[in-house]
Amino acid sequence: MFSLLSASYSRVALYLAIVGAAFCLTLPAQAQTFTVLHNFTGGADGGNPYAGLTMDGGGNLYGTASVGGAGGGGTAFELSHRGSGWVLSVLRSFQGGGDGGLPEARIVFGPDGTLYGTTIGGGAYGYGTVYKLQPRSNACPTIFCEWTETVLHSFSGYPDDGASPSRDDVVFDSSGNIYGATYNGGNSGYTCANDSPCGTVYELTHSSQGWSESVLYNFEGNDDGAFPNGVRFGSTGNLVGTTSFRGSGEWGTVFSLAPDGHGGWSLTPLYSFTGQNDGASPEAGVIPDGAGGFLGTTSFGGSGNGGTVWQLSPSGGTWLLNTLTSFTYSGMIGLTPPGTASVLTMDNAGNLYGTTVLDGAYSQGSVFKLTHSDSGWTYTTLHDFTGGSDGANPWGQLVLDANGNIYGTASAGGSTVGSCYQGLGCGVIFEITP
Repeated sequence: MFSLLSASYSRVALYLAIVGAAFCLTLPAQAQTFTVLHNFTGGADGGNPYAGLTMDGGGNLYGTASVGGAGGGGTAFELSHRGSGWVLSVLRSFQGGGDGGLPEARIVFGPDGTLYGTTIGGGAYGYGTVYKLQPRSNACPTIFCEWTETVLHSFSGYPDDGASPSRDDVVFDSSGNIYGATYNGGNSGYTCANDSPCGTVYELTHSSQGWSESVLYNFEGNDDGAFPNGVRFGSTGNLVGTTSFRGSGEWGTVFSLAPDGHGGWSLTPLYSFTGQNDGASPEAGVIPDGAGGFLGTTSFGGSGNGGTVWQLSPSGGTWLLNTLTSFTYSGMIGLTPPGTASVLTMDNAGNLYGTTVLDGAYSQGSVFKLTHSDSGWTYTTLHDFTGGSDGANPWGQLVLDANGNIYGTASAGGSTVGSCYQGLGCGVIFEITP
């Protein structure tokens, strides 16, 4: 069945090819407490969670693991409070066939209160899916039953569709239509690396006949960029996102996509990264900064060549980028970018939280905080992963509860080191308390 694993790792290989061508454990961490809430085994619970977590109103956590599960195609899960501890329940075990496989994006709540997500493999054509999960409508004959999955769209690749949905969340408009990006595929007629098309932005609309998909934009790999990482709604109703490569500066872009008034959509590049102090290769999407601009990360570049955190702000009809912090690359060679990889999270005070995939004190990644004040931004490391039972290589977006506790996933490490991908461990779910 599994070309699904190779599909995931081929994305990493594609990334490296482009870059190469161009260039429960508790640990104290700076007054914080780090706790592992769940160690993935690679079995029924799944393994290697690349996606971050979503929290409901009761403080329960939802997420995905990219491999394992009863069907071998990964899992969607809920981690819920049970007494003084946490219990993981599998909501869906993907089979890797028509139902999809390799879920690498978060599951998020839609306007109807059910969960939505994407897989980068499987589906009717093997190029990934958009799916919906909801509790069973009929009585469960056992103690626990998996939720019902509905595949809303199976990507068909190219020339007429996208392939391999990005790791960023899907988003919804006020009518409940769904928007997202595919990392490659599309019918622009251009190829960007290894003869792969450059990616798409898509919309799914719902009617009494079901869901239908429209490709809003096919990336050409020119000034518009290549390999998009998802989209968010801006303050004017346009869609804003990043591309990992190309653009006029060759190292990725921030773009805006808006209706053109003629039934189509028009893309405007807002910023092109140069690979210098501004950073290179944004591998995650943006979040709004609350002032009409956007915040994001790059995986390389910056003054330390380990990636950056940046803010892009409108100014007099143009856009200006301000680098908030730069990470220092230790020179470790790995299968992941050295710097930041997650979508940022902002708390109510305007402070930012994120992760680095590698580097940190043990070269296994870190969790960081950027504190905002009138004098600028102050960087604090909240946890450095060791690659042991605390986990390693966090990719996913962090989530905070009302008390300021931080929850996230690490894609490798944990107590099952020696299992899962290349024997690097199956990953963990963690909590950091102030």
